[in-house]
Amino acid sequence: MSAEEKPVGGVTGYCNAGGGGRGCGGFHSLVKFQTMPIRNNVTRLLDSRRIPYTAYELPGEKLGALETARLLEVEPASVFKTIVVTREKPKKPLLALVPAPSNVDLKALAAALGEKKVHLPTEREAEQLTGLQAGGISPLALLNKGFQVVIDSSARNFREIHVSGGQRGLNIKLPVDDIAKLTNARFASVSAEL
Repeated sequence: MSAEEKPVGGVTGYCNAGGGGRGCGGFHSLVKFQTMPIRNNVTRLLDSRRIPYTAYELPGEKLGALETARLLEVEPASVFKTIVVTREKPKKPLLALVPAPSNVDLKALAAALGEKKVHLPTEREAEQLTGLQAGGISPLALLNKGFQVVIDSSARNFREIHVSGGQRGLNIKLPVDDIAKLTNARFASVSAEL
């Protein structure tokens, strides 16, 4: 993209087919693709593992998942937000991925994990626990940091889902099976509609 070109709607994208013969089809008119990839630890990891993904650069302020879906012109249920959850016992917190139009169902999550209770930390506590800013918390940026990941089972309704790219203003679309395998996630029904 030349210096004069501006992203349409404030969104740019970069597609990496991952070398596995899978393409990056299904793009939306809102997104103007750039030739230089958006680079951070998450995209470098995905590149090194040859996982196909599309990276979308969004405005750098904290955006909610519903706003992200609107900007990308995608079904809100395909955009997953990462919710930090703490346990009763002093264990590492966990990450619950739930679709944009939902909240995490704490009772269902506790039951799925065999825990008595789980809690939502404050935004500041979530940032301290992960080392990431709210709006940029991602299981892809927290690999090998001891976080258990639970993905709402509704993700299986999609071949690919959108998640944060580990920083504000970066969204990653990748296959559900790849994110589950990469994060060693388990699937469970852990969302409740807003």
